[in-house]
Amino acid sequence: MSSDLTFIGLFLQASFVVQLVMLLLLSVSIASWAFIFQRQKALSGARKSMQEFEDEFWSGADLNRLYQQLSAEEDVRGMGNIFCAGFKEFVRLRKSNTNANVIVDGTYRAMRVALSREVDNLESRLSFLATAGSISPYIGLFGTVWGIMNSFIALGEVQQATLSMVAPGIAEALIATAIGLFAAIPAVVAYNRFSHQVEKLENSYSNFMEEFSAILQRQALAAQSNG
Repeated sequence: MSSDLTFIGLFLQASFVVQLVMLLLLSVSIASWAFIFQRQKALSGARKSMQEFEDEFWSGADLNRLYQQLSAEEDVRGMGNIFCAGFKEFVRLRKSNTNANVIVDGTYRAMRVALSREVDNLESRLSFLATAGSISPYIGLFGTVWGIMNSFIALGEVQQATLSMVAPGIAEALIATAIGLFAAIPAVVAYNRFSHQVEKLENSYSNFMEEFSAILQRQALAAQSNG
């Protein structure tokens, strides 16, 4: 009994259900790698953007000029977007209210909303990686169990079973588990890494919010005292 024990040969010899499982897992793996590269680029850009903004903000730049500069840009992300949301609300409230606490509270809420949106953007696609990493091995195991079950059913119909008859069926079934692990391991590693990076960025954004709120509070109190 001759059998092609290459990957393509075993795939073509597998049952329809096992083939479907393999194709599903390969699709999940391709999508996972696409999202991994996408998230890596997005998070690297977010870190770079944050560093550039912090360098300019803490260099003593005029807040009005910095706000006008960022507002002129088409797509402001990260810490710059949080700054713009807070400063815009600060200016709006200061025109209609002289109470420093009211101004600062409103400004902080505006920045909190902007922070939440930024974190949502950073976490985009991470849920897919988490799902792929958790269910891919089980999908592969299902394909393996199905393939081995069909192999033993076929063996029951012959008079004498030999290793050469059993090996191809078991090999093609085990490939499903291998593909499941191939899809799951990179997804799990990437999810853990990206989640840690998102957490660090979120902490940096939150620290900036606190520091910027303190600056705006001093300005609001000074304006209230002068008024």
